[in-house]
Amino acid sequence: MTGISVQDIVDALRPERETRNSDPVFLTVGGYVVEVRCMSGVLLAELLRYFQHVISAPTEPDIKVHVLGEAEMPFTVDYVDWAREPGKTGRKDAICNLENGRLVLKVRTGVQFLQTPDWAIAFGPTETYPNQVINFVNTQILNHFQRADWVACHAAAVRTANKGLAISGLSGGGKSTTMLRLMEIAGTQYVTNDRLLVRRKGTETGAIGIPKLPRINPGTIVNNARLAGIIDEEREEELRNMEPDELWHLEEKYDLFIDDIYGPGRISHDAHLTDFWVLNWSRDSAAPTKVTKVELKARPDLLSAIMKSPGPFYQAPDGIFWTDRSEMDTASYLNVLNGVQVWEVTGQIDFDALFDAGADLLGQMT
Repeated sequence: MTGISVQDIVDALRPERETRNSDPVFLTVGGYVVEVRCMSGVLLAELLRYFQHVISAPTEPDIKVHVLGEAEMPFTVDYVDWAREPGKTGRKDAICNLENGRLVLKVRTGVQFLQTPDWAIAFGPTETYPNQVINFVNTQILNHFQRADWVACHAAAVRTANKGLAISGLSGGGKSTTMLRLMEIAGTQYVTNDRLLVRRKGTETGAIGIPKLPRINPGTIVNNARLAGIIDEEREEELRNMEPDELWHLEEKYDLFIDDIYGPGRISHDAHLTDFWVLNWSRDSAAPTKVTKVELKARPDLLSAIMKSPGPFYQAPDGIFWTDRSEMDTASYLNVLNGVQVWEVTGQIDFDALFDAGADLLGQMT
């Protein structure tokens, strides 16, 4: 059906009415306040557990996120598939553009979202797929800072009192495993696992990580003794008996709660970014692992690993939504990273060697 308005959808979903008796949850990241109102008590408990380290006192929010249950809209929405990034296959997102708004459908799960300057609503089987609600909440944080001229990097990051290190690479290239290994260095704090917002102000380069916990693959778990117990012993034994290539490509993810594994006080989503590793190593290489300084302007291939599309939920300050044909602004990335030392990691995949390089850069091992 064409001609659907944002108001038609809001009238059908009645988010304020549906969530008026729910207990609000307030989250604060980088001074930005998100209020989450959730109909499901089960889902609310999961959100409280997940976002515990950024929960703040009730205050006037910058945005409200309404999380509804199954909802029937009295019209059919004509969704159009959103093109996947190069190398990605299968249907994931579909969109329906509205005047000053957009509906987004997660094709595999059936969860739907309304994104406008005034409304952020999730509905459908939200209780069954809590991770999609978590991502939607984090999307609001990403949107806000990108509208304020921060750029979003596809990167994990850790920090110390004087250093901030981001880690990018191809999907499955080991950035999460590397980041968690670096958490063994005294004084390090977790900043982010997959999305890092960066802005240059004067001579300083600031960074903000979204409150998204690491979603780690089985290979990360079985190669880090500290992570034993995240999955049951029987499954872990099965994983340890797999061939390395089979384990590397296994599509299986687990949430890692930083406070549970590393103790309290090990998360800081704010950082002063000083260094950036780009993992360009290979499982097929026999060469020693090397960490070499590079000039990012001369290496557009490395920049492509750092940049991340804002995606279908992003609406610019002028009201224009991002499309699957919009081009990334490489100049803005080069500008914000101008004061950051970029390093290329090459050779064979050797996490021990890279840990030693990280210890030299950030400090000493505990």
